[in-house]
Amino acid sequence: MQENELKRYEDIGNWDFSDIKYTTYQETDWNFYDEIKKHSNAFSLLLDLGTGGGEKALSLLPDVGMIIGTDFSKEMIKTANQNKEKFPNKKIKFVCMDNLKMTFPEKLFDLVSARHTMIDAKQIYHVLNDNGYLIIEGVDKQDCWELKTLFHRGQAFHDPIAISKIDYENIKKAGFQKIEMQEIIQYEYYETKEDLLALLLKTPILDDFSEMETSKNIHIPSIEKDLFEKYVSTHTTTKGIELKRVLYGIIARKMTYRS
Repeated sequence: MQENELKRYEDIGNWDFSDIKYTTYQETDWNFYDEIKKHSNAFSLLLDLGTGGGEKALSLLPDVGMIIGTDFSKEMIKTANQNKEKFPNKKIKFVCMDNLKMTFPEKLFDLVSARHTMIDAKQIYHVLNDNGYLIIEGVDKQDCWELKTLFHRGQAFHDPIAISKIDYENIKKAGFQKIEMQEIIQYEYYETKEDLLALLLKTPILDDFSEMETSKNIHIPSIEKDLFEKYVSTHTTTKGIELKRVLYGIIARKMTYRS
């Protein structure tokens, strides 16, 4: 992981978006947490990669034998342990660890989940037990495409190959025999431009999109403000300011055969 990315998440310290007011309409019938529930049971040992502040792991992951949530940011893990106090009955442990440098034993987990985070498919294959599952929800190249086109930059904007295809091929090369991939289209409607701005300042949708603060007012550079205001004016609907999200879901199984 690059140092500047780590610093970003250390500074953020949580992955809580509850203060941002928006609604979501999803066209695709695929839900990350429902798929995890389908492919686990009360005895499963589950590894959640890139767990952030544990906000979703604590509230949305199913009750299983045990959940291990990892994140490469110490501040995120600190937040996760604080959030855990609100869920005293949840069987979960948070560990500071880099997704790309895992140190778990071979064949330890029944299921590995990864949402909006980088993965190493070979390492995941190594820590999954025989017939274990990998379930991913990722942000694809075409995500927020109109916004990224306006700013002429953003997450995967200049990548020649879509992230979903890269993940799929790496998972296949790692040894997974059964792989299913699903494109996920959803629309988010932000109540105010301040809500949309809060999202963009917190997430890496637009890289190098940062705030400058003076007293209680938040400002963005003038050229960025002009572009931001243009997007707001052209995408404001009766439901709110529209942001089209393009995600992908992958379910892969580590299958073993005996002759």
